[in-house]
Amino acid sequence: MASTVTQPSPSAATAPQARGTTFLNGQSVTIQVLERAMRLLDALAHRTEPVPLKDLASATGLHPSTAHRILNDLVAGRYVERIDSGTYRLGMRLLELGSLVKGRLNVREVAIEPMRELHRQTGQTINLSLQQGDEIVYIERAWNEYSGMQVVRAIGGRAPLHLTSTGKLFLSACNARQIRAYAMRTGLAGATRNSITQADELERELALVRRLGYARDNEELELGVRCLAAGVYDDSGLLQAGLSISAPADRLREEWVPIMMRIARQISTRLGYESA
Repeated sequence: MASTVTQPSPSAATAPQARGTTFLNGQSVTIQVLERAMRLLDALAHRTEPVPLKDLASATGLHPSTAHRILNDLVAGRYVERIDSGTYRLGMRLLELGSLVKGRLNVREVAIEPMRELHRQTGQTINLSLQQGDEIVYIERAWNEYSGMQVVRAIGGRAPLHLTSTGKLFLSACNARQIRAYAMRTGLAGATRNSITQADELERELALVRRLGYARDNEELELGVRCLAAGVYDDSGLLQAGLSISAPADRLREEWVPIMMRIARQISTRLGYESA
């Protein structure tokens, strides 16, 4: 059976499909129009000057009418800008999105030294995580082989929000409707016997997080591992990341909470946050 994805011409050697590039969490794009749009954006990214339609069609292996139709949609979304001469270049929306990504990367740059200090004071694995959809993603860590952890989650690893201390921080910033929607989408699947799998139990847990100002994971993602997390906020007061301590269940110490919260405030201050 013939593939439903349009194959680029031999001249489109730099197109994503020809290079075997994958997208969207490491999975190959299977929605044809998205794959084509990405090829057009990639072709524009390789040119410093506005590009005529026929050149874009040739570079991506698309029929000119198909390229024109997709470019119209990208122009409407401000991902592409149409020049009066009938040429195209990348649009301002990509700059806006890039600024958001840069801001997140700045969190990591600002946090790394305080994370190392927290690791020195606790001797445990320290994580920095962001929210992506219904999961957290680990973007940095401070640890060593003597941290006592049998499993250290790799940078780029993911975990459900309701099973992690940092994820609970992000959920605690949501309203009741958003929390119910999350529970419906995910089904609150558990990973261990300690996992929170009921919506009412999750709501009680999040109320506790709001009251205390920090969150914990009591072997809910992995048996034998407990975590504490405090929020990192930007200059607008929005929760940007979670700073967490992961430790063997029998080694977690409550006296680490004020140290962790002080370090989290230090990172937030460096991002421009001013507490009330």
